[in-house]
Amino acid sequence: MKTLLVYSSKTGNTKKIAEQIFTILPKGSEIFPVEIAPFSENYDNVIIGYWVNKGIADTKTLEYIKKINNKKVAFFVTLGAYPDSDHAKKVVKKGYELLNDKNEVLGHFICQGKIDPALTEMFKKFPPDHPHAMTPERKKRHEDARTHPDEDDCKKAREIFKNIFENI
Repeated sequence: MKTLLVYSSKTGNTKKIAEQIFTILPKGSEIFPVEIAPFSENYDNVIIGYWVNKGIADTKTLEYIKKINNKKVAFFVTLGAYPDSDHAKKVVKKGYELLNDKNEVLGHFICQGKIDPALTEMFKKFPPDHPHAMTPERKKRHEDARTHPDEDDCKKAREIFKNIFENI
């Protein structure tokens, strides 16, 4: 059973989780950043990892997902929001919708990750009445995100994907 792990990472969060997941995959598995990833046709299983851009996978990942057909897939996501937030739940739902159309989705993992500092600075410039203004709650979330993905996140990712592959 040949497995392909493809990831897109802007700030290093998704790459870190991808490398952790790769450590528990069956021998012969391969890992690639999305920019140089091969087509999935020569693989039995595909794992997709991506960072979230406006509630959905980043553009490079969206383009790659369109090329995955009739595979067993799993996905993982890193985002600045808390993983149990309503926003994160919508992101996971969208991940299933993107992949489930032409594939069998085996499971997922989601965790918080560091937020691009340029984004944090942008939020600081918005006036207080703007929907993306840097509120005390948003500031705390950005500060909390700085420590992620942490060792606990990495451990959870390894456990979830180990369970997924034990049950195939």
